[in-house]
Amino acid sequence: MAEIKIREIDSKTITQTVKKLFIDANTNLGDDVVCSLQDAVGREESPLGKQVLEKIVENAQIARQEKMPICQDTGLAVVFVEIGQDVHITGGNLKDAVNEGVRQAYQEGFLRKSVCDPLTRKNTQDNTPAVIHTEIVAGDRIKIIAMPKGGGSENMSAAKMLTPAAGSEGIKKFVLETVENAGPNPCPPIMVGVGIGGSLEEACLLAKKALLRTPGEKSEDARLAQMEKELYENINNLGIGPGGLGGRITTLSVSMEMLPCHIASLPVAVNIQCHVARHKEIII
Repeated sequence: MAEIKIREIDSKTITQTVKKLFIDANTNLGDDVVCSLQDAVGREESPLGKQVLEKIVENAQIARQEKMPICQDTGLAVVFVEIGQDVHITGGNLKDAVNEGVRQAYQEGFLRKSVCDPLTRKNTQDNTPAVIHTEIVAGDRIKIIAMPKGGGSENMSAAKMLTPAAGSEGIKKFVLETVENAGPNPCPPIMVGVGIGGSLEEACLLAKKALLRTPGEKSEDARLAQMEKELYENINNLGIGPGGLGGRITTLSVSMEMLPCHIASLPVAVNIQCHVARHKEIII
């Protein structure tokens, strides 16, 4: 039997990586999102909506050039970590290392600190604790995804336990109603992540993970791909438009993820992302 070699990674490396990712995510909007926005300019039928989209693209370009935050809401720090089972973290634990990286990023990067006690509303002053999702995978690497999530779009997200009889039509109805009720609040054009199945909390996590996909990337499941297409068209027929000022382009994409669920349940979650769809990743 082959000997398994354990790779050691210093916690300080994780801290420095997280710090870099959050500063980069907040100042450098991904090329995939920028290209989607630029494409939307050409497809927008409303003159005002087209002007809004042009300003959004210009804002992203200025932020990248000046290394300034794309948006004043620099987000709740959401971190996805895939840890290879053959990795050993030295010099400290993972949670502390990630939170220290977030702390340094928001202090040294001059990013707005938006985390507070839910009841007293007292600010933690360093944007920690981060929301950390970990997964054990094969190999000897660690993949880290930094996702600063703005409060405005997160507030418009929703989850619901549908009855199994609701089926795909019930899912589409819930997603469309959620977006329609959100109106201009999540700063459209938006991206819509949908999680189906699993348990209540798993559906919510699936919805957030769906937002990490490239805008327009289709699901490999033909059933989901069809629902994504229908929802994309129906959402863009709502007339909410860029900035909520009316127009054709309300969403840049609809992405759906799904897992098996209990026979008595049909969990569905909708996670809405504003046009500042920020996330950066690296493998160490």
